[in-house]
Amino acid sequence: MKRALVTGGSGDIGSAICQRLATRGQHVIVHANQQLERAEAMANSINQGGGSAEAVAFDITDAEATEVSLQQLLEQGPVQVLVHNAGIHDDAPMAGMSQQQWQRVIDVTLSGFFNVTQPLLLPMMGTRWGRIIGLSSIAGITGNRGQTNYAAAKSGLHGASKSLAIELASRGITVNVVAPGIIQSRMTDGLFDRETLKRLVPMQRAGRPEEVAALVDFLASEEAGYLSGQVISINGAMA
Repeated sequence: MKRALVTGGSGDIGSAICQRLATRGQHVIVHANQQLERAEAMANSINQGGGSAEAVAFDITDAEATEVSLQQLLEQGPVQVLVHNAGIHDDAPMAGMSQQQWQRVIDVTLSGFFNVTQPLLLPMMGTRWGRIIGLSSIAGITGNRGQTNYAAAKSGLHGASKSLAIELASRGITVNVVAPGIIQSRMTDGLFDRETLKRLVPMQRAGRPEEVAALVDFLASEEAGYLSGQVISINGAMA
């Protein structure tokens, strides 16, 4: 049974990804930062439904704590599917953005990607099979007003993933990025009314977390073995 780690697995999109990967027969490690109870609830739901899951909690911006937690996970065997879904946004026009706002978003999205991915690489390479999938945003492709920090972090994830894909291509490991547009979640509830969605999205609706999870599930599959180094948008034809 392959083992999959989903960072930010207790959120709306992360939960949908965990559920989808579990149906493929993978052992899912549901990660949370501070909301361990939600991660445990998701893992329990998967286990009660006949799947296999466990919950973990650590701060991916803390390199030492992340290393300790990952080494404990690796004692049970390599992680062959990594979904880097953890991320935050802290929006402000750059003229009024604090250094802390800039740094925290970069730390979670970009430094967090390194802190989690790097310790898992050698064990994954030893199996000669792996899937690494980063969750980005349309903001990382087009930019967005008030999100210079967020867009910088996500576009940095694109470059890191493309480079890592080249490094791992001969080892049977793919690296891709999924870039959603407006997706239904607690983060977006109340931000976009129906008229705004109709104006912004050609499909005139928000996407569903399950639709993002289906794409991630494909990228984590055997069938996607020749697809690597790509940034794939899922945004209702926004761009």
